[in-house]
Amino acid sequence: MASKRIAQLDVLSSATALSTRAKILLSPCLSHSTPHSRTFHVFREVAPLRKHRRELLLKGETVGLVPTMGALHAGHLSLARQAAAENSRVFVSIYVNPTQFGVNEDLDSYPKTWDADTHMLGDLDKELAMDGKGRIEAVFAPTSKVMYPTLPPDSTLPGKGSFVTITPLGDVLEGRTRPVFMRGVATVCTKLFNIVEAEQVYFGQKDVQQTVVIKRMVQDFHINTKVRIVPTEREPDGLAMSSRNGYLGERRRKIGVVLSQALRAAEAAYRMGKRGRDDILALAWHVTNRMGMEQDALSETERARFEVDYISLADPETLDELEEVDASKGAILSGAIKMLPLEATRDGEKLGRGNDEVPVRLIDNIILGPQK
Repeated sequence: MASKRIAQLDVLSSATALSTRAKILLSPCLSHSTPHSRTFHVFREVAPLRKHRRELLLKGETVGLVPTMGALHAGHLSLARQAAAENSRVFVSIYVNPTQFGVNEDLDSYPKTWDADTHMLGDLDKELAMDGKGRIEAVFAPTSKVMYPTLPPDSTLPGKGSFVTITPLGDVLEGRTRPVFMRGVATVCTKLFNIVEAEQVYFGQKDVQQTVVIKRMVQDFHINTKVRIVPTEREPDGLAMSSRNGYLGERRRKIGVVLSQALRAAEAAYRMGKRGRDDILALAWHVTNRMGMEQDALSETERARFEVDYISLADPETLDELEEVDASKGAILSGAIKMLPLEATRDGEKLGRGNDEVPVRLIDNIILGPQK
C-alpha cells in the first residue's frame, strides 16, 4: 500500500515537474523580463545531471548544494543565498524522501508546491544577478525510482534495502520518537552528495540533530564535501520557519511559539551562569506547563492544545544528555512539540492548510556557546 502511494506521488510530481521544466528551459524568464533573466536546468535523472556537473567542473565552476523537500520558504532561500555567496553555481534538490517518514506518519500530507518553488528560485536568481553573486544553476527533482533504483523505499525496521545509519547519534532526540527518521536522512543525503558532488552543502540550524548527523557522516565516510550550517530563519515572534507551518491556522500558529519561548527562557538561565540541567531546563518547563494549563482552561472553540515530546540539554558533539554543562564546550538546547488538531472551529476562523485537522510537529533549538 505504501509503495503504491509513493508511486502515485511520483507520477503526479513527475508530470508537474516535466511540464514546468519545459516552461523554465524554453521561456526567457520565470515571471517577467529583466536584463538579468536566465534559465536554470531541471534534472529528473542522474546521468544528465552528472554530465552537466562535469562540464561545470571543467570550467572551474564551484557548486553549492541545498537539499530540500520542497515547500520552499525564506529559510531555504537563506541557504541558497549563502551557497551563492560562497560558490559560483547553486544546485537545489527537491525531493520528499519517503524513508524518513515512519509507517504511521502521513507522507501524503507533506506540502508539495512545485510551481511556487520554481518561481521563488527564479526570483532569487534574478536577485543574485543584481548582487553579482553565484547563480541558481539547477534543480534536481528525482522520482523515488531514481533515488531507490533496486527496491521500493522501505520505512519499516529493520527494513529491506541499502541504508546509511549513524549511531548512536541517530537514535536520540528525534530518533526516539521517529526511529527511521535519521536513517532516512543519512541515506538520502549520501545519495545526493554522491550524485551532485558539490564542494559545499548547506543546512539550516533548525534541524540541529540532522546537522550533527550529517557532519559525522561526511567525516566517517570521507565524503568530499564541506558541510555549512546557516542560522535558523525565524518569524518576527520567534517561531522557526518550517514548511509545516502552513498547516497552522491563526489559533495554533499563535500557540506554536511556545517552544521557542521555552528554549529562550532556558537560554537566559545559562547566560545568568546556571550550569546544572535542572536549573537550566526548569524555566523551559515552566513556560510550556503554564501555556498548557492556560489552553486547557479554555473552551474547545478557543484553545489550541499541544504535547511536549522532549526538551533536551545535550553535548554539542555526541548529543548525550548533560547533567552539567561544561562552559568551555557549551551545549545544545532543543525541543519538539506536537500541535494537536483543533477540537472545534469557529465560523470565519482563519485555518491553515488541511483546515487544522493535521497534527503538526514543531522542532527548534538554541546553541549555548562556550563561555569563560
